[in-house]
Amino acid sequence: MVATSDEWIRERTGIRERRIAAEGETTCDLAEQAARAALEAAGVAPSELDLIVVGTTTPDLIFPSTACLLQHRLGANGCAAFDLNAACTGFIYALASADAFIRAGAVRRALVVGAETLSRMIDWSDRATCVLFGDGAGAVVLAADSKPGVLATHLHADGGYKELLYNPVGVSVGFRDEPNHGVKVMMTGNEVFKVAVRTLDAVVEETLTANGLSKSDIDWLIPHQANLRIIAATARRLEMPMERVVVTVDRHGNTSAASVPLALDEAVRSGRIRSGELLLLEAFGGGFTWGSALIRY
Repeated sequence: MVATSDEWIRERTGIRERRIAAEGETTCDLAEQAARAALEAAGVAPSELDLIVVGTTTPDLIFPSTACLLQHRLGANGCAAFDLNAACTGFIYALASADAFIRAGAVRRALVVGAETLSRMIDWSDRATCVLFGDGAGAVVLAADSKPGVLATHLHADGGYKELLYNPVGVSVGFRDEPNHGVKVMMTGNEVFKVAVRTLDAVVEETLTANGLSKSDIDWLIPHQANLRIIAATARRLEMPMERVVVTVDRHGNTSAASVPLALDEAVRSGRIRSGELLLLEAFGGGFTWGSALIRY
């Protein structure tokens, strides 16, 4: 469809496979599968949930929220449920929000989901973006406990970079009279790369300093899966070998808010991550937004 090749895509991004939602398959469909897998792994029944937060930029509907749709499918009716849009940093923001609810004593158990069907907003004639994005979902269950799992989160945003990565369609600005309603990702790739590397360096340093840690204390880096070059740059900043970095971008592509929980799930289920290890999760996305979560598994 565009002038590219498998070799070009792999060389520039590290991506060799992606997953695209089937016709009629929605973000909530993907979120439900991830949620059920997480609930089963945690041994938590949907009726025990006090909160559901879904990080997504591609909700099924404008309203009700995908979290509300998911809640009903799971049979968790009655608990608080809402969506959160922080683009690719959506899962980190959602995790921080649920953690804050638990720390405040308002919630005991929370389901946090990152889910996207980005293929629905891709301009398949734009080589710069169409090779990057895929669909997916990942989820975790948080529970109040005397031993913290989420040690700290650090969140940031700067709306001054809007023009470098955005979608021009919205409700109050209006839909466009174009094919697919003008829904497409607009990205200035080289500039996004520069800011991403710089801000992720800063948030890694902030996380270490704020928590009194050295680089060697981190057992695993679980980064947003946008581009292998960005991941490698962050690993160099941490002086961490790539063997200690969870990489799934080669198989999933950039799944936005779903990428960090997908990578976490893959690493946990494969047995790579062991109890007691220290994990650094980080992400960067449109807005710009960026953030980190420090977790003791």
